[in-house]
Amino acid sequence: MSRQTHPTDQVNGTVPVIEIRDLHKAYGRLQVLRGVSLRAPRGHVVTLIGSSGSGKSTLLRCCNLLETSQAGDVIFEGEPVRWAGDGAARHPADRAQMRRIRTNLAMVFQQFNLWSHLTILQNVMEAPVTVLRQDRNEVERRARVLLDKVGIGDKADAWPAQLSGGQQQRAAIARALCMEPRALLFDEPTSALDPELQQEVVRVIKDLAREHRTMILVTHDMRLAADVSDHVVFLHEGRVEEEGTPDQIFRAPRTDRLRQFLSATMVA
Repeated sequence: MSRQTHPTDQVNGTVPVIEIRDLHKAYGRLQVLRGVSLRAPRGHVVTLIGSSGSGKSTLLRCCNLLETSQAGDVIFEGEPVRWAGDGAARHPADRAQMRRIRTNLAMVFQQFNLWSHLTILQNVMEAPVTVLRQDRNEVERRARVLLDKVGIGDKADAWPAQLSGGQQQRAAIARALCMEPRALLFDEPTSALDPELQQEVVRVIKDLAREHRTMILVTHDMRLAADVSDHVVFLHEGRVEEEGTPDQIFRAPRTDRLRQFLSATMVA
């Protein structure tokens, strides 16, 4: 059920790309994350599953500092995020560190977020050229290779509105890859798509998993989670209720809550 392991699967003390320790996040009185810990070793796919409101997307956004947590540690390649303030007033203390971490953790959102006034090729090139200040010719070469990789090389000069949802999401994945990030973060990448278009994106994600790219994936697609993950984390009410390999999670769930969740999603 799970993808084939590879030599780097045995972490043995290797510093993970992303590590979360005892993270707490609240919106006013609403406690969204209640002491969550997570490790994403290099070359591994970690998938977050759980019901709506369990904290999956919030946790993902905390990983690359789009959301600020009130307590706990966010560690990128062994380097803890430095904080200023306490509780609700806590925020990253070092803006340069925050920018560096964000540029190394590329996010793929549910709603694509392509710039409508730029062609697909320009969308993919924009951040490496303007943020990383890389050579435009080299970025264009890389961008065209990546568009071919995700199966839309022939759409380089098209506008986002001319593409289907599945093609737009594949363009968003190419845009993330063009930043050459240390890890990819996927937030429900197929949930806004019709079933037929979902499979276009699923195929790309599976290809990336076979390349042993570091990924954290939030998904409602249990088959995708089972197929691509090295480690699956089941969140319930802001806590890690259960975690393990895909075989452990999907074939031998230990908790009633996970069994109920899988039964409701037709993957028991």
